[in-house]
Amino acid sequence: METRVCVMGIIVEKVDAIDKLNCLLHDYGNYIIGRMGIPYREKNINIISIAIDAPQNVISTLSGKIGSLDGISVKTAYSSVITNG
Repeated sequence: METRVCVMGIIVEKVDAIDKLNCLLHDYGNYIIGRMGIPYREKNINIISIAIDAPQNVISTLSGKIGSLDGISVKTAYSSVITNG
C-alpha cells in the first residue's frame, strides 16, 4: 500500500477539546512519526505539529476528524515522497 509523508499543523483554541484530540491521535498512533506541542500561554492556545507516514485515505480521515472538533483547526502539508509500505 502506498504511503505519504505529511505534517499536520493543529491549533487548539478550546482547552476542553484536547482530550478528544489526544484520543484521536492515540487511535492513529501507528502512523505518527513524531509530535511536538507548544503551549502559547500569552494567547491561551496550543500549537501542535504531527509528522505522519500513512496511506492518503488515512491522512484525510484523521485530518477530517481533527478538523471537526470544536475549537480546533488543522492544515496538512504533504511531501512529494510516496512509498510502498
